Amino acid sequence: MKKLLVLIVIFFSLSAVYAQNSGGTTILIPKIVYVGDPAVLVLPLPAAIINSDDIIMTELSPNIPKDDNIDFHRVILERRVTGSRLLIEFTAFVPGYLKFPEIEIDGEYFGGLSVTINSVIDTRKSLQLSGYASSLAMPGTAVLLYGFLAVIVLFLFLLLWFIFKGRKFVKIFIEKWKRLRLFTFIRNIVRRLQKALMRGGDKRDILDKISDTFREFLSVLTNANCRSMTAREFNNLPEETIHNSSFLGDFFRRCDKFRFSGEDVNLREISGLLVDLRNYIEVLFLQEKSNQMFGGVKKA
Repeated sequence: MKKLLVLIVIFFSLSAVYAQNSGGTTILIPKIVYVGDPAVLVLPLPAAIINSDDIIMTELSPNIPKDDNIDFHRVILERRVTGSRLLIEFTAFVPGYLKFPEIEIDGEYFGGLSVTINSVIDTRKSLQLSGYASSLAMPGTAVLLYGFLAVIVLFLFLLLWFIFKGRKFVKIFIEKWKRLRLFTFIRNIVRRLQKALMRGGDKRDILDKISDTFREFLSVLTNANCRSMTAREFNNLPEETIHNSSFLGDFFRRCDKFRFSGEDVNLREISGLLVDLRNYIEVLFLQEKSNQMFGGVKKA
């Protein structure tokens, strides 16, 4: 008889514990939860015999509960002599009555938990689109509208200016660009010839290239046929175009002497020609930039 009474007492005690674990009174924080809001569901549990460390499951834990409509962030099991509890941090993404899946933590199972999630949309009223907003009543609309019209007017003005006046300026710009590119070309040629001379290149070939390339450069720069001019004829070129005609006559006289004398030309003499040529080109380049800045493109 005593054994039967003991069994009955144990049975009712376990039933009470199970009832508390599976369907006890829960607390929802906050009390009203909307779709997408983070919330915490608190399940009070019986007091523990001794205090122990909290058991925490995170999103990376293998036993964290899974649900298509609920994201579980953390599950915390607190054991205290003053009263234990289970805390479930979650976010729901659909409104209505939602049941939690069974939760296993530290060998204990908790089921039958549920929450009610509210919708931010009032479902008691029929959904209806609002009317069109007045465009000028919206902040910044007037500035945007009139600013856009001003840009269109400015674009049309620039287009008309280009049709009647712009082509001339574009032509002048292209001509200036070509003349500046001409100086880049002759600089590169002088640099290559200097390297070829230092590497022991053929001196006669280098002298021919100095003369021919410099004559081509002057022909384009002055719009005169400098390819067949003698050294004396360079003195007749206008000073405002070539800066120093006496230099050109002396330069080509020295160059022709080295080319056609039949004597062996030493490295220093050819190098001196290249240095003089490079210095003269730099002077011409500064003069060209000054002419383009203050007087346009000079033509002979």
